[in-house]
Amino acid sequence: MSDKPIYVTQPYLPPLDEFIPYLQQIWDNKILTNGGPMHQQLEDALSDYLGVEHIALFNNGTIALLTALQSLRVTGEVITTPYSFVATAHSLLWNGIKPVFVDIDPDTLNLDPSKIEAAITPQTTAIMPVHCYGHPCDVQAIQKIADNYNLRVIYDAAHAFGVQDAEGSILRHGDLSVLSFHATKVFNTLEGGAIICPDAKTKQRINHLKNFGIVDEVTVVAPGINGKMSEVNAAFGLLQLQHIERAQARRKEINRIYREMLKDVQGIHIVEEAGEAVANYSYFPVLVETDYPLSRDELYLKLKNNNIFARRYFYPLISEFPMYRGMPSAQRGNLPVAFDVAEKVLCLPIYPALNDCDISRIVNFVKGN
Repeated sequence: MSDKPIYVTQPYLPPLDEFIPYLQQIWDNKILTNGGPMHQQLEDALSDYLGVEHIALFNNGTIALLTALQSLRVTGEVITTPYSFVATAHSLLWNGIKPVFVDIDPDTLNLDPSKIEAAITPQTTAIMPVHCYGHPCDVQAIQKIADNYNLRVIYDAAHAFGVQDAEGSILRHGDLSVLSFHATKVFNTLEGGAIICPDAKTKQRINHLKNFGIVDEVTVVAPGINGKMSEVNAAFGLLQLQHIERAQARRKEINRIYREMLKDVQGIHIVEEAGEAVANYSYFPVLVETDYPLSRDELYLKLKNNNIFARRYFYPLISEFPMYRGMPSAQRGNLPVAFDVAEKVLCLPIYPALNDCDISRIVNFVKGN
Protein backbone atom coordinates (compact mmCIF):
# COMPACT_ATOMS: atom_id res chain seq x y z
CA MET A 1 0.00 0.00 0.00
CA SER A 2 1.10 3.57 -0.61
CA ASP A 3 -0.13 7.04 0.34
CA LYS A 4 -3.66 8.01 1.35
CA PRO A 5 -6.74 6.29 -0.10
CA ILE A 6 -8.27 7.89 -3.19
CA TYR A 7 -11.86 6.91 -3.97
CA VAL A 8 -13.69 7.13 -7.27
CA THR A 9 -15.79 9.93 -5.83
CA GLN A 10 -16.23 11.75 -2.56
CA PRO A 11 -19.15 13.98 -1.59
CA TYR A 12 -18.52 17.69 -1.53
CA LEU A 13 -18.90 18.81 2.10
CA PRO A 14 -19.27 22.55 2.67
CA PRO A 15 -17.79 23.96 5.89
CA LEU A 16 -19.66 22.63 8.92
CA ASP A 17 -20.01 26.08 10.46
CA GLU A 18 -22.06 27.13 7.41
CA PHE A 19 -24.55 24.33 8.04
CA ILE A 20 -25.23 25.18 11.68
CA PRO A 21 -27.50 28.20 10.94
CA TYR A 22 -29.68 26.00 8.73
CA LEU A 23 -30.05 23.46 11.51
CA GLN A 24 -30.87 26.24 13.95
CA GLN A 25 -33.70 27.38 11.66
CA ILE A 26 -35.09 23.85 11.58
CA TRP A 27 -34.96 23.65 15.40
CA ASP A 28 -36.62 27.04 15.67
CA ASN A 29 -39.33 26.15 13.13
CA LYS A 30 -39.94 22.79 14.81
CA ILE A 31 -40.80 21.39 11.36
CA LEU A 32 -38.72 18.36 10.44
CA THR A 33 -40.51 17.04 7.33
CA ASN A 34 -43.82 17.09 5.40
CA GLY A 35 -42.87 19.86 3.00
CA GLY A 36 -41.60 22.46 5.42
CA PRO A 37 -39.95 25.78 4.59
CA MET A 38 -36.52 24.30 3.75
CA HIS A 39 -38.17 21.84 1.38
CA GLN A 40 -40.04 24.62 -0.39
CA GLN A 41 -36.96 26.85 -0.58
CA LEU A 42 -34.94 24.05 -2.16
CA GLU A 43 -37.62 23.28 -4.75
CA ASP A 44 -37.68 26.96 -5.72
CA ALA A 45 -33.89 27.26 -5.77
CA LEU A 46 -33.43 24.12 -7.87
CA SER A 47 -36.12 25.22 -10.33
CA ASP A 48 -34.20 28.45 -10.86
CA TYR A 49 -30.78 26.81 -11.06
CA LEU A 50 -31.80 23.99 -13.40
CA GLY A 51 -34.05 26.12 -15.58
CA VAL A 52 -37.18 24.01 -15.05
CA GLU A 53 -40.61 25.11 -13.90
CA HIS A 54 -41.81 22.25 -11.70
CA ILE A 55 -39.74 19.96 -9.49
CA ALA A 56 -40.87 17.53 -6.78
CA LEU A 57 -38.29 16.56 -4.15
CA PHE A 58 -37.93 12.99 -2.86
CA ASN A 59 -36.09 11.15 -0.10
CA ASN A 60 -34.03 9.28 -2.73
CA GLY A 61 -33.80 8.75 -6.47
CA THR A 62 -35.09 5.17 -6.42
CA ILE A 63 -38.37 6.13 -4.74
CA ALA A 64 -38.59 8.94 -7.28
CA LEU A 65 -38.25 6.42 -10.14
CA LEU A 66 -40.91 4.17 -8.59
CA THR A 67 -43.26 7.12 -8.23
CA ALA A 68 -42.60 8.46 -11.73
CA LEU A 69 -43.74 5.15 -13.18
CA GLN A 70 -46.77 5.10 -10.88
CA SER A 71 -47.73 8.64 -11.81
CA LEU A 72 -47.83 7.80 -15.53
CA ARG A 73 -49.63 4.49 -14.84
CA VAL A 74 -46.97 2.58 -16.80
CA THR A 75 -47.64 -1.15 -17.19
CA GLY A 76 -46.59 -4.07 -19.40
CA GLU A 77 -43.08 -3.78 -20.87
CA VAL A 78 -40.60 -0.91 -20.76
CA ILE A 79 -37.55 -0.69 -23.00
CA THR A 80 -34.41 0.25 -21.09
CA THR A 81 -30.64 -0.09 -20.96
CA PRO A 82 -28.65 -2.87 -19.28
CA TYR A 83 -25.77 -0.40 -18.75
CA SER A 84 -26.84 1.43 -15.61
CA PHE A 85 -27.14 1.11 -11.85
CA VAL A 86 -29.58 -1.62 -10.80
CA ALA A 87 -32.14 0.90 -9.50
CA THR A 88 -33.12 1.64 -13.12
CA ALA A 89 -34.47 -1.86 -13.73
CA HIS A 90 -35.44 -2.56 -10.11
CA SER A 91 -37.91 0.33 -10.25
CA LEU A 92 -39.65 -1.47 -13.10
CA LEU A 93 -39.86 -4.84 -11.31
CA TRP A 94 -41.18 -3.18 -8.15
CA ASN A 95 -44.03 -1.80 -10.28
CA GLY A 96 -44.76 -5.20 -11.84
CA ILE A 97 -43.32 -4.05 -15.19
CA LYS A 98 -41.11 -6.22 -17.40
CA PRO A 99 -37.82 -4.56 -18.41
CA VAL A 100 -36.78 -5.18 -22.01
CA PHE A 101 -33.06 -4.57 -22.52
CA VAL A 102 -31.72 -2.91 -25.66
CA ASP A 103 -28.05 -2.47 -26.59
CA ILE A 104 -26.09 0.75 -26.14
CA ASP A 105 -24.34 3.07 -28.57
CA PRO A 106 -20.57 2.39 -28.59
CA ASP A 107 -19.70 6.10 -28.49
CA THR A 108 -22.20 7.63 -26.05
CA LEU A 109 -22.78 4.42 -24.01
CA ASN A 110 -26.45 5.43 -23.89
CA LEU A 111 -29.44 3.47 -25.16
CA ASP A 112 -29.03 3.04 -28.93
CA PRO A 113 -32.13 4.51 -30.65
CA SER A 114 -31.52 2.38 -33.75
CA LYS A 115 -32.16 -0.76 -31.67
CA ILE A 116 -35.36 0.36 -29.96
CA GLU A 117 -38.01 -0.29 -32.62
CA ALA A 118 -37.07 -3.95 -32.99
CA ALA A 119 -37.78 -4.44 -29.28
CA ILE A 120 -41.28 -2.90 -29.33
CA THR A 121 -44.16 -5.35 -28.83
CA PRO A 122 -47.92 -4.86 -28.25
CA GLN A 123 -47.11 -4.88 -24.51
CA THR A 124 -44.59 -2.01 -24.70
CA THR A 125 -45.84 1.14 -22.98
CA ALA A 126 -42.72 3.22 -22.34
CA ILE A 127 -38.99 3.78 -22.85
CA MET A 128 -36.67 4.42 -19.89
CA PRO A 129 -33.29 5.70 -21.15
CA VAL A 130 -30.40 6.77 -18.90
CA HIS A 131 -28.19 9.82 -19.45
CA CYS A 132 -25.13 7.69 -18.66
CA TYR A 133 -22.31 9.57 -16.88
CA GLY A 134 -24.33 12.73 -17.57
CA HIS A 135 -23.89 12.42 -21.35
CA PRO A 136 -27.25 13.31 -22.96
CA CYS A 137 -29.16 10.62 -24.81
CA ASP A 138 -30.25 11.19 -28.39
CA VAL A 139 -33.46 12.72 -27.09
CA GLN A 140 -34.85 13.69 -30.49
CA ALA A 141 -34.51 10.18 -31.94
CA ILE A 142 -36.01 8.61 -28.82
CA GLN A 143 -38.94 11.03 -28.77
CA LYS A 144 -39.67 10.40 -32.44
CA ILE A 145 -39.95 6.66 -31.78
CA ALA A 146 -42.10 7.28 -28.71
CA ASP A 147 -44.44 9.52 -30.68
CA ASN A 148 -44.73 7.00 -33.54
CA TYR A 149 -45.69 4.19 -31.15
CA ASN A 150 -47.57 6.25 -28.53
CA LEU A 151 -45.07 5.42 -25.77
CA ARG A 152 -44.17 7.29 -22.61
CA VAL A 153 -40.55 8.37 -22.01
CA ILE A 154 -39.13 8.50 -18.48
CA TYR A 155 -35.49 9.57 -18.28
CA ASP A 156 -33.32 8.19 -15.52
CA ALA A 157 -31.30 11.38 -15.15
CA ALA A 158 -29.49 10.36 -11.95
CA HIS A 159 -26.15 11.48 -13.46
CA ALA A 160 -27.45 14.53 -15.31
CA PHE A 161 -27.77 17.31 -12.73
CA GLY A 162 -27.13 20.63 -14.48
CA VAL A 163 -26.55 19.10 -17.91
CA GLN A 164 -27.80 21.18 -20.84
CA ASP A 165 -28.15 20.88 -24.58
CA ALA A 166 -28.28 23.76 -27.06
CA GLU A 167 -31.78 24.79 -25.95
CA GLY A 168 -31.54 24.46 -22.18
CA SER A 169 -31.84 21.82 -19.49
CA ILE A 170 -31.67 18.21 -20.69
CA LEU A 171 -34.23 17.49 -17.96
CA ARG A 172 -37.06 19.05 -19.98
CA HIS A 173 -37.18 16.07 -22.37
CA GLY A 174 -39.53 13.13 -22.13
CA ASP A 175 -42.66 12.88 -20.00
CA LEU A 176 -40.62 12.94 -16.78
CA SER A 177 -36.97 13.10 -15.76
CA VAL A 178 -35.73 11.68 -12.46
CA LEU A 179 -32.68 12.95 -10.55
CA SER A 180 -30.65 11.40 -7.74
CA PHE A 181 -29.15 13.50 -4.95
CA HIS A 182 -27.26 10.61 -3.36
CA ALA A 183 -24.05 11.52 -1.52
CA THR A 184 -21.91 10.40 -4.48
CA LYS A 185 -23.61 12.69 -6.98
CA VAL A 186 -22.46 16.05 -8.36
CA PHE A 187 -25.16 17.73 -6.24
CA ASN A 188 -26.29 15.91 -3.14
CA THR A 189 -28.64 16.28 -0.19
CA LEU A 190 -26.94 13.41 1.71
CA GLU A 191 -29.76 11.22 0.36
CA GLY A 192 -32.40 12.52 -1.98
CA GLY A 193 -33.87 12.77 -5.44
CA ALA A 194 -36.40 14.64 -7.54
CA ILE A 195 -38.82 14.37 -10.43
CA ILE A 196 -38.89 17.11 -13.05
CA CYS A 197 -42.55 17.65 -13.96
CA PRO A 198 -43.88 19.22 -17.19
CA ASP A 199 -46.81 21.03 -15.56
CA ALA A 200 -48.46 21.89 -12.25
CA LYS A 201 -51.12 19.16 -12.56
CA THR A 202 -48.49 16.43 -12.91
CA LYS A 203 -46.53 17.84 -9.97
CA GLN A 204 -49.68 17.83 -7.83
CA ARG A 205 -50.31 14.15 -8.62
CA ILE A 206 -46.69 13.28 -7.84
CA ASN A 207 -46.86 15.25 -4.57
CA HIS A 208 -49.88 13.18 -3.58
CA LEU A 209 -48.18 9.92 -4.51
CA LYS A 210 -45.03 10.70 -2.48
CA ASN A 211 -47.16 11.36 0.63
CA PHE A 212 -49.35 8.22 0.82
CA GLY A 213 -51.89 9.72 -1.60
CA ILE A 214 -53.01 12.15 1.10
CA VAL A 215 -54.84 15.32 0.03
CA ASP A 216 -55.98 16.42 3.49
CA GLU A 217 -56.53 14.80 6.88
CA VAL A 218 -59.66 12.96 5.72
CA THR A 219 -58.90 12.41 2.02
CA VAL A 220 -56.63 9.83 0.37
CA VAL A 221 -56.82 9.69 -3.44
CA ALA A 222 -54.11 7.18 -4.45
CA PRO A 223 -52.05 4.27 -3.05
CA GLY A 224 -49.02 6.48 -2.47
CA ILE A 225 -45.70 5.89 -0.75
CA ASN A 226 -43.62 7.81 1.80
CA GLY A 227 -41.15 9.58 -0.48
CA LYS A 228 -40.85 12.97 1.22
CA MET A 229 -37.51 14.72 1.68
CA SER A 230 -36.78 15.82 5.24
CA GLU A 231 -35.98 19.39 6.23
CA VAL A 232 -32.40 18.45 7.18
CA ASN A 233 -31.75 17.00 3.73
CA ALA A 234 -33.31 20.01 2.05
CA ALA A 235 -31.20 22.37 4.16
CA PHE A 236 -28.03 20.53 3.19
CA GLY A 237 -29.08 20.88 -0.45
CA LEU A 238 -29.56 24.64 -0.07
CA LEU A 239 -26.04 24.93 1.31
CA GLN A 240 -24.61 22.67 -1.41
CA LEU A 241 -26.19 24.82 -4.07
CA GLN A 242 -24.20 27.83 -2.86
CA HIS A 243 -20.96 25.95 -3.65
CA ILE A 244 -21.98 24.10 -6.82
CA GLU A 245 -20.32 26.42 -9.34
CA ARG A 246 -16.91 26.18 -7.65
CA ALA A 247 -17.24 22.41 -7.30
CA GLN A 248 -18.20 22.03 -10.97
CA ALA A 249 -15.31 24.21 -12.10
CA ARG A 250 -12.87 21.92 -10.30
CA ARG A 251 -14.47 18.81 -11.82
CA LYS A 252 -14.08 20.37 -15.26
CA GLU A 253 -10.41 21.09 -14.58
CA ILE A 254 -9.76 17.53 -13.39
CA ASN A 255 -11.43 16.22 -16.55
CA ARG A 256 -9.15 18.43 -18.65
CA ILE A 257 -6.00 17.28 -16.83
CA TYR A 258 -6.89 13.60 -17.21
CA ARG A 259 -7.57 14.01 -20.93
CA GLU A 260 -4.28 15.77 -21.49
CA MET A 261 -2.18 13.34 -19.44
CA LEU A 262 -3.79 10.14 -20.75
CA LYS A 263 -4.31 11.05 -24.41
CA ASP A 264 -1.23 9.16 -25.68
CA VAL A 265 -1.43 6.09 -23.43
CA GLN A 266 -1.73 3.08 -25.70
CA GLY A 267 -4.74 0.93 -24.92
CA ILE A 268 -6.54 3.54 -22.82
CA HIS A 269 -9.56 4.86 -24.71
CA ILE A 270 -11.03 8.00 -23.17
CA VAL A 271 -14.80 8.16 -23.62
CA GLU A 272 -15.63 11.16 -25.77
CA GLU A 273 -17.17 14.30 -24.33
CA ALA A 274 -20.79 15.07 -25.10
CA GLY A 275 -20.58 17.29 -28.18
CA GLU A 276 -22.21 20.68 -27.71
CA ALA A 277 -23.84 19.77 -24.41
CA VAL A 278 -22.97 21.52 -21.17
CA ALA A 279 -21.46 18.65 -19.17
CA ASN A 280 -21.33 18.15 -15.39
CA TYR A 281 -18.19 15.95 -15.30
CA SER A 282 -19.81 13.51 -12.91
CA TYR A 283 -17.56 10.59 -13.91
CA PHE A 284 -14.36 9.97 -15.83
CA PRO A 285 -14.76 6.64 -17.66
CA VAL A 286 -12.02 5.05 -19.76
CA LEU A 287 -12.05 1.79 -21.71
CA VAL A 288 -9.09 -0.54 -21.21
CA GLU A 289 -8.54 -2.00 -24.68
CA THR A 290 -6.78 -5.24 -25.62
CA ASP A 291 -3.55 -3.45 -26.61
CA TYR A 292 -3.05 -2.14 -23.07
CA PRO A 293 -0.41 -4.21 -21.18
CA LEU A 294 -2.89 -5.23 -18.46
CA SER A 295 -6.48 -6.40 -18.54
CA ARG A 296 -9.10 -4.05 -17.11
CA ASP A 297 -9.35 -6.14 -13.95
CA GLU A 298 -5.58 -6.27 -13.56
CA LEU A 299 -5.40 -2.48 -13.77
CA TYR A 300 -8.30 -2.18 -11.34
CA LEU A 301 -6.47 -4.39 -8.82
CA LYS A 302 -3.17 -2.58 -9.37
CA LEU A 303 -4.81 0.72 -8.50
CA LYS A 304 -6.67 -0.83 -5.56
CA ASN A 305 -3.47 -2.32 -4.16
CA ASN A 306 -2.05 1.21 -4.18
CA ASN A 307 -5.04 2.70 -2.34
CA ILE A 308 -6.69 4.07 -5.50
CA PHE A 309 -10.26 2.82 -5.59
CA ALA A 310 -11.50 3.13 -9.16
CA ARG A 311 -14.84 1.57 -10.16
CA ARG A 312 -15.79 -0.89 -12.89
CA TYR A 313 -18.89 1.14 -13.44
CA PHE A 314 -21.12 -0.55 -14.84
CA TYR A 315 -19.99 -4.12 -14.36
CA PRO A 316 -21.66 -6.55 -14.33
CA LEU A 317 -24.52 -5.40 -16.54
CA ILE A 318 -27.94 -5.24 -14.90
CA SER A 319 -28.98 -8.00 -17.30
CA GLU A 320 -26.40 -10.33 -15.71
CA PHE A 321 -27.99 -10.36 -12.26
CA PRO A 322 -30.15 -13.39 -11.32
CA MET A 323 -33.51 -11.61 -11.45
CA TYR A 324 -32.89 -10.52 -15.07
CA ARG A 325 -30.51 -12.90 -16.82
CA GLY A 326 -33.22 -15.41 -17.80
CA MET A 327 -35.05 -12.81 -19.89
CA PRO A 328 -34.65 -13.17 -23.69
CA SER A 329 -33.58 -9.51 -23.99
CA ALA A 330 -30.79 -10.09 -21.44
CA GLN A 331 -28.88 -12.58 -23.58
CA ARG A 332 -25.35 -11.66 -24.62
CA GLY A 333 -26.16 -11.92 -28.34
CA ASN A 334 -28.77 -9.19 -27.92
CA LEU A 335 -26.34 -6.84 -26.13
CA PRO A 336 -22.89 -7.17 -27.75
CA VAL A 337 -21.81 -3.55 -27.27
CA ALA A 338 -22.99 -3.37 -23.65
CA PHE A 339 -21.15 -6.60 -22.77
CA ASP A 340 -17.98 -5.40 -24.49
CA VAL A 341 -18.01 -2.02 -22.73
CA ALA A 342 -18.83 -3.53 -19.32
CA GLU A 343 -15.73 -5.73 -19.58
CA LYS A 344 -13.47 -2.77 -20.45
CA VAL A 345 -14.78 0.21 -18.47
CA LEU A 346 -12.99 1.78 -15.53
CA CYS A 347 -14.05 5.05 -13.90
CA LEU A 348 -11.12 6.98 -12.48
CA PRO A 349 -11.50 9.17 -9.38
CA ILE A 350 -13.01 12.60 -9.95
CA TYR A 351 -14.29 14.92 -7.22
CA PRO A 352 -13.64 18.54 -6.23
CA ALA A 353 -11.16 17.76 -3.41
CA LEU A 354 -8.93 15.66 -5.69
CA ASN A 355 -5.66 17.58 -5.99
CA ASP A 356 -3.17 17.70 -8.85
CA CYS A 357 -0.65 15.51 -7.01
CA ASP A 358 -3.29 12.80 -6.57
CA ILE A 359 -4.19 13.03 -10.26
CA SER A 360 -0.51 12.62 -11.23
CA ARG A 361 -0.22 9.64 -8.92
CA ILE A 362 -3.26 7.97 -10.53
CA VAL A 363 -2.02 8.69 -14.06
CA ASN A 364 1.45 7.38 -13.28
CA PHE A 365 0.03 4.04 -12.22
CA VAL A 366 -2.11 3.91 -15.37
CA LYS A 367 0.97 4.68 -17.46
CA GLY A 368 2.84 1.84 -15.74
CA ASN A 369 5.32 4.05 -13.91
